Amino acid sequence: MEEGFASLFPQVEPLDNDPCVEDEEDELEDPELKVEFPPQEAENLADSGGSCSPKKEQKTSADRWKKIASVQDRIQAAHLQMDMRYLDKLRKDKDVFLQKTREELRACRQRMALLTTQQESVAAEEAAEREANNMAAVGRLRAKSRCLCTELENERSLLSKIRAVLRENESAMWHVAIREGQLEAMQKSIREEEVEAAGRRLQVQGAEQLRKEKEKEAWGKAERNRLLRVRKTMHLQKEHGLRHQKLVEDARKNHRAAVKFLKASLGRVREQEQERELEARKLRRSRMDAVLALKTSITANRETLRKFQAWGQAKAELAERKAQAEKQAILAQGGDAFKHLFHQRRRQELEAQKRAFEEEQKLRKCEIVSRILKEEAEESGRKRQPSPAKATAGPTLRDKTWGYLADLSEGKTPATPCYPVEKDHASHSEHPRLVKAMSSESIREDPGILNQEDETLDEPEIPGLWTEDYKSQQVPREDVDRKPVGGTKMEKDILARTMEQLRSGVVHKQVVSGREFKGRPFNSKPKLIHFKDFDVGKVYKKKMTLINATYTINYCKLEGVDEHLRDFIHVNFDPPGPMSAGMSCEVLVTFKPMIDKDLEGSISFLAQTGRFSVPLKCSTKQCSLSLDKELIDFGSYVVGETTSRTITLTNTGGLGTRFKFLPASDFYEMDVSPSVMRISSVFTYEDKAFSERIVTSVSEQQMDGNESSLVDVPGQRGQDESHASGSDGGATTIMTILPNEDQSEIWLGETTEGEIGPFSSFKMPVIFSPVTPGAVQTRFMVTFKNLQCPTLHFRVTGMALDVPVWVPKPNVDLKICMYDRLYQDSILVHTRSKVALRLTFEVCKELRGHIELLPKTGYIQALSSYSVQLKFLPRHTLAEDAGKYFDKESRVLEAPMIIRVADQIRPVGFTVHAVVTTSDLELSPSEVNFGYCTIYEAIRTPLILYNHSLLPQEFGFVGLPKFVDIQPNDGFGTILPLESLELDLIFQPTKARKYSFELVCKSEINRCFTLTCRAVGVHPPLELSHYQIKFAATALYDTSVATLYVINSHLSMNSLTHCVPHIGSEDPCPVGPTSFEFLLPPDSPITISPSVGTVLPGKKCLVQVAFQPMLTRKLIRQHAFQTLTKDGEFKLFRKGMATPRRDQQRQSLAVTRLQNRDRQFRASTSQTLELQMQDFKLSASEYQAAQASLTRSFPGKFDQFVVPCVVASGDIQDRKGTEPLSFSPHNTLYLELWCPAVAPAIVVTSDKGKTISNFGDVAVGHRSIKKVSIQNISSEDLTLDFSVLNPNGPFVLLNPISQLTAGETQVLVLSFSPRESVLAQETLDIITKRGTLSLTLVGTGVASEITCSIEGNVLNMGYVIARESVSSSFKLQNNSSLPIKFSMQLHSLSSARREEQQQLPQFLSSPAQRTDVVGTQNHSGQSVFSVVPVEGVMDPGAVQDFTVTFSPDHESLYFSDQLQVLLFEKKISQQILLKGAAREHMMFVEGGDPLDVPVESLTVIPAGDLERREEAEELKPILVTLDYVQLDADIPSPPATRELQVGCIRTTQLSPKKTVEFSMDSIASLQHKGFTIEPPRGSVERGQTKTISISWTPPADFDPDHPLMVSALLQLKGDVKETYKVFFVSQVLTSP
Repeated sequence: MEEGFASLFPQVEPLDNDPCVEDEEDELEDPELKVEFPPQEAENLADSGGSCSPKKEQKTSADRWKKIASVQDRIQAAHLQMDMRYLDKLRKDKDVFLQKTREELRACRQRMALLTTQQESVAAEEAAEREANNMAAVGRLRAKSRCLCTELENERSLLSKIRAVLRENESAMWHVAIREGQLEAMQKSIREEEVEAAGRRLQVQGAEQLRKEKEKEAWGKAERNRLLRVRKTMHLQKEHGLRHQKLVEDARKNHRAAVKFLKASLGRVREQEQERELEARKLRRSRMDAVLALKTSITANRETLRKFQAWGQAKAELAERKAQAEKQAILAQGGDAFKHLFHQRRRQELEAQKRAFEEEQKLRKCEIVSRILKEEAEESGRKRQPSPAKATAGPTLRDKTWGYLADLSEGKTPATPCYPVEKDHASHSEHPRLVKAMSSESIREDPGILNQEDETLDEPEIPGLWTEDYKSQQVPREDVDRKPVGGTKMEKDILARTMEQLRSGVVHKQVVSGREFKGRPFNSKPKLIHFKDFDVGKVYKKKMTLINATYTINYCKLEGVDEHLRDFIHVNFDPPGPMSAGMSCEVLVTFKPMIDKDLEGSISFLAQTGRFSVPLKCSTKQCSLSLDKELIDFGSYVVGETTSRTITLTNTGGLGTRFKFLPASDFYEMDVSPSVMRISSVFTYEDKAFSERIVTSVSEQQMDGNESSLVDVPGQRGQDESHASGSDGGATTIMTILPNEDQSEIWLGETTEGEIGPFSSFKMPVIFSPVTPGAVQTRFMVTFKNLQCPTLHFRVTGMALDVPVWVPKPNVDLKICMYDRLYQDSILVHTRSKVALRLTFEVCKELRGHIELLPKTGYIQALSSYSVQLKFLPRHTLAEDAGKYFDKESRVLEAPMIIRVADQIRPVGFTVHAVVTTSDLELSPSEVNFGYCTIYEAIRTPLILYNHSLLPQEFGFVGLPKFVDIQPNDGFGTILPLESLELDLIFQPTKARKYSFELVCKSEINRCFTLTCRAVGVHPPLELSHYQIKFAATALYDTSVATLYVINSHLSMNSLTHCVPHIGSEDPCPVGPTSFEFLLPPDSPITISPSVGTVLPGKKCLVQVAFQPMLTRKLIRQHAFQTLTKDGEFKLFRKGMATPRRDQQRQSLAVTRLQNRDRQFRASTSQTLELQMQDFKLSASEYQAAQASLTRSFPGKFDQFVVPCVVASGDIQDRKGTEPLSFSPHNTLYLELWCPAVAPAIVVTSDKGKTISNFGDVAVGHRSIKKVSIQNISSEDLTLDFSVLNPNGPFVLLNPISQLTAGETQVLVLSFSPRESVLAQETLDIITKRGTLSLTLVGTGVASEITCSIEGNVLNMGYVIARESVSSSFKLQNNSSLPIKFSMQLHSLSSARREEQQQLPQFLSSPAQRTDVVGTQNHSGQSVFSVVPVEGVMDPGAVQDFTVTFSPDHESLYFSDQLQVLLFEKKISQQILLKGAAREHMMFVEGGDPLDVPVESLTVIPAGDLERREEAEELKPILVTLDYVQLDADIPSPPATRELQVGCIRTTQLSPKKTVEFSMDSIASLQHKGFTIEPPRGSVERGQTKTISISWTPPADFDPDHPLMVSALLQLKGDVKETYKVFFVSQVLTSP
């Protein structure tokens, strides 16, 4: 019995590492309490003693053996007591663990029930939302349902794990109970033996005392070692648990932090999106305001230019007449008018040139003298110090100056001096500096300095920097003794500490005499390093001085420049070491520009007190132009005198440009058509106000009463320039506004345009020569070729004096006046006399009925002015009364007025100018008849309004009825002079009746003009929901769809309650079904469905209107016919040229045919072409080629269709045959369609232009590639955006393209990788700003479905005799529509098996941790299992047979392997577990609970040991547990049953016995305990098995709190005899 219990003792090992349930993670982990038994050292010692006892009997006496046996018994008893205590503690811990596990099992079931309830509620909500067609909510509920399903599956897996753990722990409890029973029996037997040996021990107690002490010491040592191991194990387990708990807590904290950060990030992203949306709205609003402002400005400029054109034509005619009058006057005196005018103009030009030359000579002399004086001062300064070597190489500045004077004296054209002239702004004189070509010294501030590349830097700014004594390394080395700043020891200590702190790189505060330094540690000179006017590729250098601004010693270290300046800026800085307060050091900054772009940044330094930076700026060359004055006032000059002033144009920038001086009126020499665009585009947004002031000032100047002159020199020059520009411009129309009379008295010098270089100036003389007395004012402007330079303006004024009394405005311009309107003006009279004078105002007698001056007589005081009132009231008789003063054709009135001064013979005259026009407006036609019009539509009729006046007039149609509308601007507006304005008169009746009304148009002077209108209103029985549909721009072969309704609202004939349909005053339409029919124009791209229908009263019919622009087949065939005809002629021509040696008859026939074909093609009519095209057969490829060619060259098209919808009473089903329904043309409804068709910007060039890519059938898990070529056929580059394909879908765009240039063709690579067997279809939209191209992707995923004939994917080969083999077959069938390539692979032969073998053996781990599917293998190294065939291809629907062979070479019950079926060498389709067992003998027993690990030991049992084991008839244990479930005490439950299988292996070996007999003893004892065994004995044939059924019913005296355990022997007799000891363990459960 002891050996049997000893054999059972290792079976408690599976209780190690029992899992426990963790509530938060829902996973099972190892508990802290593990089942560990005390070490068996004492038992091993006892066993070893027992094994060598026969030898000791020969050597020692019997007393010695008794003492040793007594000691061993005591040790064994002590171990048994310890085992009992340990097992009791273990049992309690297991009870606690089982309670926790059951609670977790209960909680898991509750969670499963809750999840099931939630899943049902979500399914109900999903069904409700699907009925409500809320797809967004359905998607959300589906996602929630999937999450609940996943959680439910997790809870189910957790439930299965908890159940498995519970079963394992209950099994472990049974093992503990069995072990406790064994130990109790052993303890009882030991106690009896101790009682028997007590007497013997008392006798030999004295002799064995020494032995006991030794044994006790050894036992104590062993006990201490055991306790130490137990404590160490417990400590390691606790550390592992704490470490795991800490990791879980850290993971939770990280998860919470991540969730918090994610929420914050999403919040910020939403805020940013909202801000961007607000900014986008503001930008759109500002753009809309700018567009509206631009539109208003364009309209105003257009009206202004029209006024200027009219005024210019009138003044040009007036000037021409004046010139002719002067010419006739000279001819009347007998002189040569042309010669007189020519001499006068020539004399004025010579005088102006002489004055300009003299003034220029004076300026040049002053400039030369100032340069000579400056040079002498600089030479005297240079003599004090030696000049650099470079300065002696070239000529000096003085030599160049004297050479310039010599050239000037000899009459040669002197070269422009290349040296600068500087101004002395300080008290001392500066040294001259000539800027080198690679220097960046900016001279923008001094316009006299010129940047010349052939000059060198003569002298530095600070003398002594370039001497030979200067050394770049002025910082003393650390090993050389430095001279301290002060002479005291304290100063040396301070210096040493400061140096140490600086070397360590520590920045700290500086405190001197209790004051802490705050601020910038070093001041830079200059404060800003500015490289101006640089050229790309050149090198520029600048020096900068850093001055220590702190209180004491400080250090400076260069950190670098900004990141974006490191490629262009290099800083050369030698650290100067310690610097006292006020000391300075130099930094050389080198700039090598690579790009023509303004740069800004800084240079960073590190000082002892902190960091600081020096700003740096690099500016490109720019023009900076300015005038020295904006107003030139000549003052008062008598008529005939001439004077001049000079205005200077200065360029202080480094970039030159071309300039031009011209009067401000010449600014409007421009094209008539783009005039508005030029005015609006010359100025930027900042200069808009300035441009408006220019236009306003010019318009005021042109509206003055000054006369134009054609005889002055500047005017003639302006005309010549305008003619020249007109000739150069080709067909451009030029509008020139001639200069006025003032420009003949003030003009510019001879040179009015030229080039101004960088840092230079230009002087322009302005000449004033008054001809007539009065104030003279002229505006000039300076324009530049560089568009970035704004236009400069200046004004010239002067006063011409004449007689004592004069009128400042000799020409009073009343502009354009209307008949019967009063106009007034004030005439101002001045006097130079020092006495009062009497004035008399006279009007010519012809105009006294129209013009009046008040008062007629007055006195003007000395040196003052007098005002007289002018009243002008033109009558319609003005043309007859005025006579010669009024021109009937031009309607211009020139009325001379006279002011007579007392005691003065010469009167003072002034002229009143006016253009008299009418105020009539004309409406055409004078009567409008709209005819019949339905109340659902409007009729538009053109109406022409003509203005007979020369003035723009405001008009408006007032008192319009509600059913009449006039557009644009609701019938209000301004009509320009002599303009015909077309208006749209829109009539939309509100009721069915006859209309007759008048429209009244009023002008701004309250004149009325009437228009008579008539119409008949119609109320049709049907109406449309929309009468106008505007389709979006639709590409060819694309479709745009719109919907509308046909409504029948006619329900009653009662006209008192609602409007009844009728025509005018006729009878109303009957109530009933009403039919309609849309009459589409032939060959239109419009489809209306349904086009014919009937609408019942109170119902409506849905109508869909589709617009699909496409190329007609006739057009495509015609294009293909023309293309093929041209190709055929070309081929025939080449054939005739290439075969001149052929038969002459064939050649002449071919030429004749070619000539006839060409003649017929050219002379044939359209009817002949149609006949040929009808006989012409076109292939599919040629048709597609012609279609693609026309699609590419499609220019775009806009069609506007008006589709009539006729209405008839009655149902279309009631008509007889094809008889049409009777309808009235007045009830017809009209549907207007706007259909713009455009060419697609992107077309598909591959697969003959098809936009559907069909991938066909593709196996699941595989990928199919398809390429689609797209081409940009538009004239601009397009940026491509792609719609997002389903990220979880099978389609993928592998190479998205960001841009497609004009005419470029790109290839899109599309991939189709199905994950499941489904027909997939998606649309890939290629989005551009010109439109969208949709590609339809279609593919079918075909699953590689293979079915296996093995159920459960487990193939059990059964038992076989060792070193024999058995075979089994199974089948695989291909259920897919694709051929499948397969391969078979055993897990034991895979590459992953090597990695698994590097780990710990599987028998060292618990059953829950064993995942290896590969069990025991052959010792020979050959595979236990083999399969054929290994690889191949299965056709669709085919069945493949496979044969598996099991060949073990030794005895084992745990042969296993895994057979994997690989499809296409990567997808595992089936995993079949192969199992088998091998025995050395022909009998076997199956069933019961496992008591050993399913892994063999690494050692091999020798054959001799096997024989000895067989001879000893070792008892093999079998554990059978029976659970009797009793749910209700009153209702008996079925007995607990188990089965054992006894089998006989079929073998090819010869054996004397063909069957296996079995028998079980102790049947009566088992029946007394409640066990029933059927059958108790029997025999089994070869290859057969027999089942032994075991059932148990609790007896009446059974205690449910203590499990029942009994045992019995099972004997098998075959070729050998085997005995099994079966342990029956039973218990009663109250729940399953």
